[in-house]
Amino acid sequence: MENIRARLKLGNKAEVVKLRKRKSQLYSQEDESLNDGRLRTRVAVFSVAFRLINCFLVQTSFVPDEYWQSLEVSHRIVTYGYLTWEWRAGIRGFTYPLFFACIYKILYFMNYDSIWLPRIIQALFAAFADVKFFFLIRKLESPDVAQWTFFCHMCSWFSWYCCTRTLTNSMETTITCLALFYFPLPGSKTHSSKIYLTLVALAVIVRPTALIVWFPLLMYHFWQEDNKLRLITYNFIPIGALAVVISTAIDCIFYEKWTMVQFNFLKFNVFNSVADFYGSHPWHWYFTQGFAVVIGPHLLLFLHGCSLAFKRYKILLAVVIWTVVVYSLLPHKEFRFIYPVLPFCMIFCGISLANLKAWRRTSASILLVSNLSAALYTGLIHQRGTLDVMSHLQTLCDVGRASTPPQPDVLFLMPCHSTPFYSHVHCPMKMRFLECPPDLGEEGHVDEADRFYNDPLHWLRIAFPYKSSLPTHLVLFDVLEKEISVFLQGNHFVRTEEIFHTHFPEGRVGGSIFIYERH
Repeated sequence: MENIRARLKLGNKAEVVKLRKRKSQLYSQEDESLNDGRLRTRVAVFSVAFRLINCFLVQTSFVPDEYWQSLEVSHRIVTYGYLTWEWRAGIRGFTYPLFFACIYKILYFMNYDSIWLPRIIQALFAAFADVKFFFLIRKLESPDVAQWTFFCHMCSWFSWYCCTRTLTNSMETTITCLALFYFPLPGSKTHSSKIYLTLVALAVIVRPTALIVWFPLLMYHFWQEDNKLRLITYNFIPIGALAVVISTAIDCIFYEKWTMVQFNFLKFNVFNSVADFYGSHPWHWYFTQGFAVVIGPHLLLFLHGCSLAFKRYKILLAVVIWTVVVYSLLPHKEFRFIYPVLPFCMIFCGISLANLKAWRRTSASILLVSNLSAALYTGLIHQRGTLDVMSHLQTLCDVGRASTPPQPDVLFLMPCHSTPFYSHVHCPMKMRFLECPPDLGEEGHVDEADRFYNDPLHWLRIAFPYKSSLPTHLVLFDVLEKEISVFLQGNHFVRTEEIFHTHFPEGRVGGSIFIYERH
């Protein structure tokens, strides 16, 4: 009876029935796919918009190679332009300029000129690499780490300063980012040997020194691979051989003779030390100055991230150290040479920022403000005069098309390759600058630029013995004006433009650029 009563009492109470949730694998996969698709779209839209803004807010010059080893060559392939001594010596490849030549050819058929379109295309490539970089980190780490790594990557002042420029270093870094997505990193689910090796081969074609960055990664892949013979015979050799054949064929066509650019590049820059002609630095320069400038305000985060993720990403840290050490052994050093390892560093920075917890927002704010200040100053103010002066000279094209003499004749009395050339003027008016080829074995070699600066007035008198041979316009830095003032006054040159260049004049480079016109 007691059992019956107990059952009756329980029956009077309203029982809460919990229904078991049925988990459908099909529905969960669809939701995950939809969420991933939305995220991919948002990241892609943001990256494209960000890099296009980046492109238009970089209006300064960095190094001459941005124009003379890409756009100027491309412009010459399609219409007219100037080839520096490197192209006559056969140490530069035509594959990268050929890409921009296709763009110029399309513009030529449309009867339209643009200095921005090549850079816009470069910006879109950079945006594509940004997207791949984000999703690589998302595969390797938690969403939180991926977001902070992407934040660090996008707010890097040096990436902002370089990634949309038409430098071979910029394209090398972009391709390196893409190749890293397919590289067999520990925990990576996107690896593909053929794709990443093809991209590495392309990077080496664009800039042979890309092999420095990728050498330890290739050795790591080889060491980790179970079937090493298959990796060599089915991937390394076929892809490498095909890349060499294609790039050599392109170079032979445009050089109109047998040319192995990679061999010439190695011979001139390493064995003959021709690069030393353009300046040398002490062996420790990258460790004491160069790396700190390139990584910028991220430096402390990078060091902290290395202590946290050393074991997990020791191969990436090894690549950074290896690259800096190898470039330190070469006398000629530049900031842009180590730019391709910057994305590797951002992984450690993102891990550091994600682990800061209490100081995360403060650190992120400081990082953003400091990088933004450096990016805007270097992109909009520092060394902008050499680009602005070409916009002023472009107005002379209308004078050149008229039949009324004299036709424009511009002489740049500046350190060689200070400004762009025909790729930024887009008309075949007469222009000349001071040549500065390196010593290629000539006894007593002194380049034209050095001869000029040794005695400017003497050089001008020898170069222009008659008034009829004088140029119509002179372009010079303000530091030279006083030294050649007698020549300017005696030949009726009048200053028509003063253009700001930099707040930090140094040596032969002044703070402003003057345009003088002969009357």
